[in-house]
Amino acid sequence: MGSTVETMEFQAETRQLLRLVIHSIYSNKDIFLRELISNASDALDKIRLESLTDPDLAADTSDLHIALDADHDARTLTVRDNGVGMSRDEIVELIGTIAKSGTAGLLEKLKGAEDAAAAQSLIGQFGVGFYSAFMVADKVTLRTRRAGTDAGTQWESAGEGTYELRDVDGLPVGTSVTLHLKPADGEDGLADYLSERKIRQIVKQYSDFIRWPIRMATERTGAEGATTTEVDTLNSMKALWARPRNEVTEAEYHEFYQQISHDWQAPAKTVHMRAEGTFEYEALLFLPAQAPFDLFSREPRRGVQLYVKRVFIMDDCEALMPDYLRFVKGVVDTHDLSLNISREILQHDRQIRAVRRRLVKKVLGAVKEMQAGDAEAYASFWSQFGRVLKEGLIEDTDNTEALLELVSAASTHDPDRTTTLREYVERMKDGQEAIYYLTGETRATVENSPHLEAFRAKGYEVLILTDPVDEVWVERVPGFDGHRLRSIAKGQVDLDEPADGDEAADAEKAKRDQDFAALLTWLTTALSEQVKQVRLSSRLTTSAACLVGDAHDMTPTLEKMYRAMGQQVPPVKRILELNPAHPLVTALRTAHEADPADPALTEIAELVHGGALLAEGGELTDPARFTRLLTERLTRAL
Repeated sequence: MGSTVETMEFQAETRQLLRLVIHSIYSNKDIFLRELISNASDALDKIRLESLTDPDLAADTSDLHIALDADHDARTLTVRDNGVGMSRDEIVELIGTIAKSGTAGLLEKLKGAEDAAAAQSLIGQFGVGFYSAFMVADKVTLRTRRAGTDAGTQWESAGEGTYELRDVDGLPVGTSVTLHLKPADGEDGLADYLSERKIRQIVKQYSDFIRWPIRMATERTGAEGATTTEVDTLNSMKALWARPRNEVTEAEYHEFYQQISHDWQAPAKTVHMRAEGTFEYEALLFLPAQAPFDLFSREPRRGVQLYVKRVFIMDDCEALMPDYLRFVKGVVDTHDLSLNISREILQHDRQIRAVRRRLVKKVLGAVKEMQAGDAEAYASFWSQFGRVLKEGLIEDTDNTEALLELVSAASTHDPDRTTTLREYVERMKDGQEAIYYLTGETRATVENSPHLEAFRAKGYEVLILTDPVDEVWVERVPGFDGHRLRSIAKGQVDLDEPADGDEAADAEKAKRDQDFAALLTWLTTALSEQVKQVRLSSRLTTSAACLVGDAHDMTPTLEKMYRAMGQQVPPVKRILELNPAHPLVTALRTAHEADPADPALTEIAELVHGGALLAEGGELTDPARFTRLLTERLTRAL
């Protein structure tokens, strides 16, 4: 060992900063090993690159690796690599970063941070993850020798007032960091970091995909009591996302998907992408074949994990995937983020937002490919995830057109298969301007609705929308391919509008309006508590009446949904439409002309309104009264 020893004092503000790092910043003490392994991996990357660019370096890169050594007797844990190493000056520059001047500003920011997560993000920006070792160690000893030099250096500190530098002879190229561990303390979050099981668990969680082997010598006792030492590789190194797609088999993709999703079915689709340029990243994403049980839970989890240079950072990274794609599983590995970046920082990071936009387009493009290339697989996928994908039509205006191309819905065209909006438009009748739809709780309810009568009779196709989210997105989306979406249960619908100049038709309509004017006025008054207006209908062919809303009224289903969520909304009165050709309506008009004051007419009006409400699957305000009036009316008719 050489004789040159130098003791340096930390500045006052640096001591405060170090105390924050050790005691306040990191809530999970396990990450110290992640930080040290990540630093070692970087050193291995650098020596490999320097050996390629500098033929005179004379570095041995035949077996680049990271070694972990747990010494139970000395209570030390050592992380060793045969990477590029550091010179004495580089130690001061890299390891002694926070010992340099200018930390007062950082300290002020840390003091102003509202919580530990924000403080941790600031720490990460200054590259002091190495100092997380002092959370678990009373003293840290670092020994290193720079490739291409003969001089070795030892750095040592107890993480308090000073650190010590000395020259050391005979060190191999690379770096070793030895932690003199504190006693295990469960209350303080200090595990037994000499435990083989704990070390394996940390490596598996955070560093499994590091490209270099992480090795540890372990003792094994044989059947006869003999003890042998074996060197195990703790990490898989199988970062599939970092390999070219043509070098990865489907079996490997499926195995990895099962590992991260705990879903033993094969994924419906795999998305493997790489982005290069100012912000580099790789992504390996999977679209499941079956929806998870918690897809619609109150706090749904996203399935995308974030890595930085193959080091695990966080699970369930909401900044990378919107809520309506929360079912997507996979990994995004960036090259330029800090290891300690927080969720709060991610949400506002410009580059992360750009990554998110591209990931979303890739996922939607993969679904579109499935739709175009395998109709059966797409139909199965849509049955599982269509409901949640349609949430994107409400929250993601940037991708409205792409999402509309994916929408698949039941329709009156075919009772056995769904249709896309594109297919609907291609089948539209000549002169049809709108895409007609009707919402309801079930397909059977919608198909039996009186609103469909005229459309079915005249051959107009109507979309049948039964998911709760349908009530919302159809109001948010202006249209598709130049055709507006129009509910057949709202506003005026006249499929038999007379051509301009058809005087006979105009005269017939005027006479009909005049004949029913008195009845409609009386009914509007008699049912004023239930409806806002009573008018004649052109959408009915067999039913006597139906209820419709104004063009911009809230639907009864949506009104019910809001109330179920605890939101108070004012009741919406609807419009009662009568079929002027129905015998009941014509008889009611005749009876009203004969005796407008007959009290029985009011009861019949209530029955007509209640029948229209029941026909669309609605709920009566007073079922008992309706049943009594109906029973009395039937009794008189017998």
